[in-house]
Amino acid sequence: MTSRNCLKLQLPLAFVCALFAGSAAAADAMAAGPIKQANAAPKKASFQPPAAAKGDVSAALSGSGDIVFSTPPRETLDAAMEIYQPVVDYLSQVLGKKVVFKHPGTWGVYRTEMVKGNYDIVFDGPHFNSYRMDKMQHNIIVKIPGDFVFVTIVKKGNDAIGNSRQLAGRTVCAHAPPNLGTLTLLSQFDNPSRQPVIISTDGWKNIYQGVVSGRCVAGVLPMGNLKKFDTEGMAKIIHKEKTLPNQAFSAGPRLSAEDQAKVTRALTSPEANGPTEKLRKAYNTEKFVQASNQEYAGLAEYLKNEWGYY
Repeated sequence: MTSRNCLKLQLPLAFVCALFAGSAAAADAMAAGPIKQANAAPKKASFQPPAAAKGDVSAALSGSGDIVFSTPPRETLDAAMEIYQPVVDYLSQVLGKKVVFKHPGTWGVYRTEMVKGNYDIVFDGPHFNSYRMDKMQHNIIVKIPGDFVFVTIVKKGNDAIGNSRQLAGRTVCAHAPPNLGTLTLLSQFDNPSRQPVIISTDGWKNIYQGVVSGRCVAGVLPMGNLKKFDTEGMAKIIHKEKTLPNQAFSAGPRLSAEDQAKVTRALTSPEANGPTEKLRKAYNTEKFVQASNQEYAGLAEYLKNEWGYY
């Protein structure tokens, strides 16, 4: 039956003709060769970074002319702009190229944009720097000097808890993952059903006060902050993590070796004092120093159980 004959029929029969014509077209297509199933149901599998994250980062970025600077969403947009925009403006002058600050807004966006290779210069924690070094072809160029040690504490006099393993099922005041301090504690528990209960708490001082007030059984914070807050000896350390390097800047493959060297010199020079003043104040450091990839090797391991990274 031809489509011309179908047009002469009444509507119900014409509808049947349309179905017949579609079936005929499908039969012709099958005779011509196998059909590619474009919308097949996805198979359940663990998250895999996109192709760019596995090596072809420069290709994924080639369509954009701006250098993108970003940081985790630890501050509100307004607060982040106040801290980081002077740094971005300074780096634009140093490189002779436009550097733009992209505030991710949420941790989910931060993770997604990072694994896509959409950040060129990033300032954040050592585990993220290590991850980008391993997966995103970044080099770690500048850091806050000094080591970083996280400790897990309980209230003094709590004799029931003597080590971090005894915190399974108990409340712990800590920043929400993927904060590195929290991950140092969770990494000690292989069984997710036998982990501590994280009470999301913003601010190191609030974490300390959450422990000594009894809001949480334990807390995780840097050793330096504990010494600052615990002037009356109200806390007891039950775990001390290995010494880690501090917060750092990394630079990605869209910056040439020459440009990465320029950024390194710029951020460690006296001329950076003005542009980085608010950033240095926020992280209680007088200066930045040059860093190396070797210092951060292996620290991406802390992210192994965090969804979306591996």
